[in-house]
Amino acid sequence: MEIGVVQDITEAHHIGVQLRDQLALIQQIASRLPGYIFQYRSRPGEKGRFLYLSDAVQDMLGLAPQDIERDKRHLLARIHADDLPRVLASSELSRAQLLPWQCEYRVNLPDGSVRWHLSNAAPRLEADGAVLSHGFSMDVTDRKQAEEDIQRLAFYDALTGLPNRRLLTDRLQHAVAACVRGGYHGALLFIDLDNFKDLNDTLGHDMGDRQLTQVAERLLACVRDNDTVARLGGDEFVVLLHELGGDAHTAAQQAERVGLKLLATLNEPFVLVGQPHYSTPSIGITLFGAQRERTDEIFKRADLAMYQAKAAGRNTQRFFDPAMQAAASARAALEADLRQGMARGEIVAYYQPVVDAEGRIRGAEALARWRHPQRGLVLPGEFIAIAEQSSLILELSQQVLEAACAQLVRWAADSATRTLGIAVNVSARTFRQPDFADGVLAALQASGAHPGLLRLELTESMLLGDVEDAIGKMRRLKDHGVGFSLDDFGTGYSSLGYLQRLPLDELKIDRSFVRGLPSNANDAAIVRTILTLARSLGLRAVAEGVETSAQRDFLRAHGCDAFQGYLFGRPVPAEELPVQHP
Repeated sequence: MEIGVVQDITEAHHIGVQLRDQLALIQQIASRLPGYIFQYRSRPGEKGRFLYLSDAVQDMLGLAPQDIERDKRHLLARIHADDLPRVLASSELSRAQLLPWQCEYRVNLPDGSVRWHLSNAAPRLEADGAVLSHGFSMDVTDRKQAEEDIQRLAFYDALTGLPNRRLLTDRLQHAVAACVRGGYHGALLFIDLDNFKDLNDTLGHDMGDRQLTQVAERLLACVRDNDTVARLGGDEFVVLLHELGGDAHTAAQQAERVGLKLLATLNEPFVLVGQPHYSTPSIGITLFGAQRERTDEIFKRADLAMYQAKAAGRNTQRFFDPAMQAAASARAALEADLRQGMARGEIVAYYQPVVDAEGRIRGAEALARWRHPQRGLVLPGEFIAIAEQSSLILELSQQVLEAACAQLVRWAADSATRTLGIAVNVSARTFRQPDFADGVLAALQASGAHPGLLRLELTESMLLGDVEDAIGKMRRLKDHGVGFSLDDFGTGYSSLGYLQRLPLDELKIDRSFVRGLPSNANDAAIVRTILTLARSLGLRAVAEGVETSAQRDFLRAHGCDAFQGYLFGRPVPAEELPVQHP
């Protein structure tokens, strides 16, 4: 007699179907992600292996998941040879310490292209001692390219590819510090092309640009690899010479020889549209290194020496002469006058309207003006730089901030203006004060102004030092409702990595990019990129320096949110601001 067992497997069948459905759903979700999912298992003393990779790895690396699961060397062979050691070391450290892993690296694709990938993984220790990592990899090439584009815009001249003023200033700061430590000298040569405007006026700006690129090439050929050639803008170039002689006389001789070499090479004819064009330079030279000094003073000395070369008949070079200090003395006198003027309450706030896409005033920017008893209204270009070079900028900034807060209170009492906000520029020196946030909050509390209507405008450069400190100050004020704007965007260095971390509300497009709109293709491309970036970061975009309807229409058509410039109004006292009453 045969004995059998009959078992009801209906429930098990349903469970199996559910598991298959869940697996199908997971695979469907994974196929739609912008990257591939992976599962990796390793055990001390044994080779790790991939347990699972989603099908997207085929699109991203040109490899079938099962081939990598069989032999992970297929995937490792795709990683750029220069990046592979870092990828392996960081992933092994993550598994050893059971810490989250994140790594950016390049991969070589079968078609010969190189892409950037970002991989993340979370390791977990299993009961048998193995480490199981669940991860995700995605292509970040577009983001890396955007970062490189922004860095190039921030640090390099678009026409010649030379370092711009910002990068030159940074290198000069390091050169001054190195000279002081090493006991040697350096030199700064300021080069201006004689009568360059005539070339632009006669042959056009295209020919002028061709000459500028040839000038850049010739200057680079005249200096050592460790020296710096930069373009400040227009026809102004600077050569920074490092590590010259230990005594001033020897260093001066070396700098003079370089200057003569530059003169000779720039006197050679330039070939423009098949015809020779002759041009000459005027060169100003100054030494540095005997003591630590500010870069702006070094620039000023070289600039003064260049103008002496112009006055001497052009096509020559001149060293800075201490007699040129007359201008510096005048600056010192103006600083003393400014100090007294601030004590007498002569610094006032003017307001330039900020309008929306329909032209309605939504706020204003507070701008400092000096009501001088003899000179009349003095514009900031004449005194802000002097204030920034001294401690006066701290008091001046506080005065403007307090004036803006008081104005917010006055506007709050009127139904037509109670929603208007005010933006206040913050200087780098002010922002870096340890009690900066305390000062802002004290001004708000003392005045009774609504924090949500105050916006502080910061520049990119002031955020490059201690980023964590900057973020801490901003977040503290942000918690109280204060808004933040990144001013002059595109003229400094902006890493997307830290931009995403900053508690910003808006980006302000620098007027230098707005000026050429809509005819200048480079400016148009830059502005479109900035507007796209602002949208991707969820930030409002404000264009400054808008002076024509064509500029406004271009900006509005490409999604700019707000506008500021002479087209909508010049800076005026608050009572003259053209606020529309209902």
